[in-house]
Amino acid sequence: MKVFPDKLPETLARKLPPVIIVAGDEPLIQRDACDEVRRVARERGIEEREVLHVESGFQWGRLTESAASMSLFATSKLIELRLGDQAPGQEGGKALEAFAAQAPNSDDVLLISAGRLDRKQQQSKWFKALDKLGVFVPVWPVDHSRLGFWMRDRATRYGLTLDMDAARLLGERTEGNLLAADQELQKLSLLLPPGARLDTEAITSGVEDSARYDVFTLTDACLRGERERAVRIVRGLRSEGIEAPVVLWALSREMRTLLSLQQHLEQGQSLEHACKAQRPMIPEKHRANYQQALQRLPHRRLHKLLLFAQRIDQAVKGGLALPVWDALNDLALTMAGGRGLLAELPHAYRIA
Repeated sequence: MKVFPDKLPETLARKLPPVIIVAGDEPLIQRDACDEVRRVARERGIEEREVLHVESGFQWGRLTESAASMSLFATSKLIELRLGDQAPGQEGGKALEAFAAQAPNSDDVLLISAGRLDRKQQQSKWFKALDKLGVFVPVWPVDHSRLGFWMRDRATRYGLTLDMDAARLLGERTEGNLLAADQELQKLSLLLPPGARLDTEAITSGVEDSARYDVFTLTDACLRGERERAVRIVRGLRSEGIEAPVVLWALSREMRTLLSLQQHLEQGQSLEHACKAQRPMIPEKHRANYQQALQRLPHRRLHKLLLFAQRIDQAVKGGLALPVWDALNDLALTMAGGRGLLAELPHAYRIA
């Protein structure tokens, strides 16, 4: 049964299932979910805990032994299986299926923490066997549009109150790094009296810029038409030492995807069909971003942007005298609906 992280406490309050799978790529939310399972397990009298780290060469018989061994001091225990980014493989799959078969006759609880599980893994026999017995908690990064609300709600854990402007600013300063945001809130809670209300000035003076960017947050901002954010991310990528060709690859890939979508739409296909025809397929939750970008970037504009991307590629390789990072900034800004600074350069370098 799928249960999202914010509903997990409510679900566990009703019943502690024999299996809980927490999987995703947002470490703070995953940690919170696992902590909640541990807390409820202690409340239910499960004091013994065994942790198994799945690494290269892991012996899956250890899981079977752990489930079969009896404790002198407790009738049940919490078994934590930390998969990380490892796949169970054939041997692990069989061990997990065997655990599922024995679970109804045991008081033990299995907590599996893992990286993101793709569709193929969720269709595997071992996953279905465990999911049938317990709950699956998919952990997703907080969407940029929801960061401010998340920050505001998180602050209440530490007895702080953020107004929305302050919450959004904290989100900008720690974007993509919820662990850093949580640490900043903890620090502020130690420095300020309980119930303190924080405004943007307090965030500006008291919070370090801990934003964590990658090329995927950049393309997301470009598709959404978030011009200021796109420029900020390009600046952040440069300061973090990301290579210019990686940024160029990501932006060019999205432009080619948009051109492909336009071709499908011009043939009379629906956006849904066009998105499914892409390789890889565009997930449903991202399709609105592409639709927004298509409305903003006509066919001719996209072709000009791709030509400009080719010029940047030539500059990266030393074949053209063009300031590469300024050009990447312009490319991202124009994709997001803005106007780049390179418009003052010679005509051959211009985007439009």
